[in-house]
Amino acid sequence: MLDKRYSPDQVSGRLKLKHPDYPSMQISHETIYQSLYVYSRGELKRELKAQLRRGQTTRKRRGRKENRGRIPNAVSIHDRPKEVEGRLVPGHHEGDLIKGSIASNSAVGTIVERTTGYLTLLHLPQGYGANHVADAIITELSALPDWLAKTLTWDRGTEMCQHARVTQATQIRCFFADPYTSWQRGSNENTNGLLRDYMPKSTDLSVYTAQDLQVIADDLNDRPRKRLRYHTPREAFATLLAEQQTGVATTP
Repeated sequence: MLDKRYSPDQVSGRLKLKHPDYPSMQISHETIYQSLYVYSRGELKRELKAQLRRGQTTRKRRGRKENRGRIPNAVSIHDRPKEVEGRLVPGHHEGDLIKGSIASNSAVGTIVERTTGYLTLLHLPQGYGANHVADAIITELSALPDWLAKTLTWDRGTEMCQHARVTQATQIRCFFADPYTSWQRGSNENTNGLLRDYMPKSTDLSVYTAQDLQVIADDLNDRPRKRLRYHTPREAFATLLAEQQTGVATTP
């Protein structure tokens, strides 16, 4: 039925009509969407989604306003250098905000280096307006050597409206993930989940000082990671710096 360009809703309705007495021959439109957008992978995923009448590569959430186009001159993640796809080349970062309660209007910025998983937290005591976020990013990332400051991938939040200023000050090229595709920033999203153990949702994040955030970042940077063969992000980060200085590859 998808080959005939039926929508998932039409497929569901037709099956109920054709097999009214056989629940096992029926399926909800939501299950079809989940199969297309969530469970399928790789080439199969592309082939299945191509069958949808609208040919959407991502599913739009009902009742949510689409934010695409709100960031001036945003460069898509699809135009990012190919080397970013893997984790072999250092200097590529992912960033986001974790937000506090609505009443507090608070947030903390998170930046993760993809190769090592090294975490930097951005202190935003004056809120998460675009100017404050840009200032915090510039302060933290301008201290990195050029070879460790190549790209920064963020979501479509308007707090990054001043990305051009970030690039001008740090030479880091900024790219933006597709809307509602958290997996495109998997390193950052995983870290944000870990941070919620320290900074729960719907709480006032403005109570955390810069020193508090450093303690939290240190805790996570000193936690062994399986993908690093149980070395810590700090050890992996230190190894990168040592290799660059000596020109000799070492194992942390």
